[in-house]
Amino acid sequence: MTLSVKKSLKVPLNPEKAFDLFTLRIGDWWPLETHSVSGNSAELDPAQSIRFEPGSAGRIVETLADGSDSVWAHVTRWERPSRFELAWYPSDGPDVTTRVDVRFSPEDDGTRIDLVHDGFEVHGARAQKLRDNYNSGWDPVMGRLASHLEVVA
Repeated sequence: MTLSVKKSLKVPLNPEKAFDLFTLRIGDWWPLETHSVSGNSAELDPAQSIRFEPGSAGRIVETLADGSDSVWAHVTRWERPSRFELAWYPSDGPDVTTRVDVRFSPEDDGTRIDLVHDGFEVHGARAQKLRDNYNSGWDPVMGRLASHLEVVA
């Protein structure tokens, strides 16, 4: 059995703009206060920023309060404006990764964003708990993206 999380969101942007908002402008909308390495730790000060480095050699990087970087993911597929995939490891390091696959499909007067996060089995006994945490965790992320669109539209 494959453990996965699936989320979808329709946005009133064409695929190119939706793709760029999700990637290049991630720092404008990602909820760092709750969804970050430092946001999940009582011992760390809040994160300064997050950035998505584009392209097939790209990464998602959180800049911590002390100025150091924490890499969350490496890009494994970059097909702008239709899709990107990540080897995802915000708290575990690059030796234990799950997969995040995000696709952008034109639909009527906008774009449908489909996110699939899978590969939790690599975590063994923790797999189901992590899958459940991400299942609820991706909701506020996608919600923040949708809310950001209402502000900038």
